[in-house]
Amino acid sequence: MIRAYKFLLRPTVRQQAAFGEMLADHCSLYNGALQERRDAYRHASKTSVTYGQQSAQLKEIRAFDVERQGRWSFSSQQATLRRLDKAFAAFFRRVKSGDKPGYPRFRGAMWFDTVDFPKDGDGCRWDSTSHDPVTRVRFQGVGHVKVHQHRPVAGRVKTVSVKREGKRWYVVLTVDQQQPQPLPATGSMVGIDLGIAHFLADSHGEFVPNPRHGRKAAAKLEAAQRALSRFPRVRRDQRTKNHQRAVEKVAGLHRKVRRQRLDHAHKTALGLVRAHDVIAHEDLKIRNMVKTPAPKPDPDQPGGFLPNGAASKAGLNRSISDAGWGVFLTILQAKAESAGREVIAVDPRNTSRTCPQCGHVAAENRPTQEKFHCVSCGHSAHADIVGALNVLRAGLVRRDAQPAQREAPAFTPGRSHLDSLHHQA
Repeated sequence: MIRAYKFLLRPTVRQQAAFGEMLADHCSLYNGALQERRDAYRHASKTSVTYGQQSAQLKEIRAFDVERQGRWSFSSQQATLRRLDKAFAAFFRRVKSGDKPGYPRFRGAMWFDTVDFPKDGDGCRWDSTSHDPVTRVRFQGVGHVKVHQHRPVAGRVKTVSVKREGKRWYVVLTVDQQQPQPLPATGSMVGIDLGIAHFLADSHGEFVPNPRHGRKAAAKLEAAQRALSRFPRVRRDQRTKNHQRAVEKVAGLHRKVRRQRLDHAHKTALGLVRAHDVIAHEDLKIRNMVKTPAPKPDPDQPGGFLPNGAASKAGLNRSISDAGWGVFLTILQAKAESAGREVIAVDPRNTSRTCPQCGHVAAENRPTQEKFHCVSCGHSAHADIVGALNVLRAGLVRRDAQPAQREAPAFTPGRSHLDSLHHQA
């Protein structure tokens, strides 16, 4: 299996300058290749330039510009051209499928932060066998850079990337390693219901609170953005020192919130993976959930619009994005794969409106955000717990139906829904 490791670099002042020059030169190569494709399509009878043609020109480019392009790794420059080729392939795929095309754009100085090295030992070298207690990684044109290696790297290093985040530099390794040993079986199965009031509720009746990192940092972020707005918009090379500090302040706050959100997602996912063999969750379409509501034209007033709840929907979208459901589900899937656990995604429709006792489905079963009360049998519970129970049931039905092609089990009146699931399993 392929696994990624990310370590903080400790470059010297001279090495930081060399890293900056590396990013600038690769960005220039990316933009030049993009301009060549645009010109060929516009002025040469809609001719398409391929990656192979642009890669064949690298030798001439490196020989012509020895001081800039000639000092960096040939394979890393090929990786930059492949990145552009993938961007165009994604563009044509979106055009063909009818999605928003999103034509590849030129990258500015702050929009190009990563340089990839497709093979360890070709332009870079991860020095894992050194007798020096300090781990180092070597980059062509930069030298040996100290690495803050906070955990061992298991497996064979395949690719190496250097990445800039603010004022910090990181090295990202992709490692080919053997499938790890699965965790011991616990015999436990759980369904989880993601929410905003609580980050998640499980079918065992436990809740994980929503940390709301973005909301907690909103006041500081608002003050930093207000301070930044006082400066006129100018090019990056024309910014004053105070302007640069204001920009770095806003970016630093956003990075802190992102790291906090990732830390919470990792710890929550790890707890679930260690405690349960089977984890069922809702297959949420988060991108559709955070869409802006469509405007409602006023039929009585041409050019006017009726209220569409956009303000309240904006607050809900902000809360959904702050919770980070998509990041959490991705991390959960990766950790479960490494631990030998099973993760099942189920259809989220009516999971919080279905009674776990009698199976009655109605919108009136959920009178409030937290309360569930079945209008048929009178069963009452927390709405999120009910949703988690129904998610677990649907997950087990899907798990059993795929290999055995059996019909979904029916509800058994008078018996606890979760007991019925364990009985059939």
